[in-house]
Amino acid sequence: MLPGQRGTSPASRSPHSAHSASLATHGPALPPRAQPSSPSRITPDIFTFHRSPGPRHRTAHEAGRRAAAARLWYITPGRVCQRVTDDPPRQGSIAPMSNLRSNIVTWLGRKYFTKIQKNGFDLSKMSFLPDATLAPLKRDGLDPVADLSKTRAKEPISKIWLPFGINGWLVTGYDETKAVLGKAKGFSSDFTNLAEKAVGVAEQQHPGGLGFSDPPTHTRLRRLLTPEFTMRRLSRLTPRIHAIVEERLDEMAAAEGPVDLVEMFALPIPALVICELLGVPYEDRDDFQRYSTARFDLFGGANASLGAMSDSLTYLHGIVRKQRESPGDGLLGMLVKEHGDEIDDQELAGLADGVLTGGLETTASMLALGTLVLLQAPEQFAAVRDQEDVVDRFVDELLRYLSVVQVAFPRFAREDMEIAGTKISAGDLVLCSLSGANRDEKLGPDMERVDPHRQTASHLAFGHGIHRCIGAELAKMELRAAYPALVRRFPEMRLAVDADKLKYRKLSIVYGVDALPVTLR
Repeated sequence: MLPGQRGTSPASRSPHSAHSASLATHGPALPPRAQPSSPSRITPDIFTFHRSPGPRHRTAHEAGRRAAAARLWYITPGRVCQRVTDDPPRQGSIAPMSNLRSNIVTWLGRKYFTKIQKNGFDLSKMSFLPDATLAPLKRDGLDPVADLSKTRAKEPISKIWLPFGINGWLVTGYDETKAVLGKAKGFSSDFTNLAEKAVGVAEQQHPGGLGFSDPPTHTRLRRLLTPEFTMRRLSRLTPRIHAIVEERLDEMAAAEGPVDLVEMFALPIPALVICELLGVPYEDRDDFQRYSTARFDLFGGANASLGAMSDSLTYLHGIVRKQRESPGDGLLGMLVKEHGDEIDDQELAGLADGVLTGGLETTASMLALGTLVLLQAPEQFAAVRDQEDVVDRFVDELLRYLSVVQVAFPRFAREDMEIAGTKISAGDLVLCSLSGANRDEKLGPDMERVDPHRQTASHLAFGHGIHRCIGAELAKMELRAAYPALVRRFPEMRLAVDADKLKYRKLSIVYGVDALPVTLR
């Protein structure tokens, strides 16, 4: 259900992009780098060193004084032009402060994102950011932090601080979030706004697909996918979804003692359903689940690693090549058979990656957290178990209430604009808090509690506009099948630990619980 590219590999994608002049532009090609005077000194690639002019022979006093200043450099766009010495700098060698700042920001951005790409990234290390910036990534149990609702009441569009000179806005109001997400021509979702131009992301590592593309590429790719995500086409998966759920329940029933519902139920169900949807061969399904689990960690686990994305995307490229050679009956095979000349391998892998990231972590978190809601509300547990007509409304209400996708993919303003009285400039990054918007009283009264009888079809759990989750109906099918089957099979199910002992993700794009130990009998 979930947010969700132009082509990649499933365990290393960054769900974000940014559009800042200082990060998006490198300028002209740089001259070859000269060697600094000390071979042990490591120099940023964007800097070039030039020795200052001056006499070869100096007095001892001069030499000592110059040595003290030998490591201070003037910086100009693309190079360090002059060490600080008594010699007057050459004309034009000292950059304006704006250029100095731009180059420092660019270098920091390149170093930062290159490190992420190589070593991975743990969102828990983001604590240096201000509370206002981190608020949409935090929770208090199942609820957004109180600061988020306070911000929404005061400023539904508020300024936030972001690193590298990026101008940022946080949107927490329901109407304002719909306005931003629905303004396709005014905003870009293209990942290259930040990553490719900032750090030279390799083409095969670009996340691509629907979530990170703009029209007309997005329009073309969505047109290819839409027929496969209609209710008529998805209905063919209904028997397999129910069979997968029952298989997982059988595994749980055979286990001794408490079981981890995340490991045995919440994660395997969407992973196997995605295998069915894509047409992943049975012999590849163990590998697929392994990469899927790595991507699950990427979106907020204790050791979230963006480096895992490259392995995952590489794996998907292999699946795509197999489908090119021998198309199957799944989504990838269909696209190859019906649109093979219109879509390349990079785009196919990106679409597969979008299905994986859009349909795995989010649905798994919904299954785990939704079960926790049921365990803490006996009346709702009984209603889902005994009243079939309650299930559909309950699923939609849980989607709104939990909003496991906490923020939509970043949008980058293409032009100056005004939304709800707030002026946003071209190049600004805008983050929409879905968890904040879905608790807005504009949606209805008493939005801070779960009401299984509430009609909440207008919630934003799946996003809004052209980037609304294409797999929304598939996610609902899985949830509608899984919740009733679980509580009917194990009517005495209860938490195996105190609720306050559960460990939730502290900072995450997709919210969830690390483990959910339950006693079944």
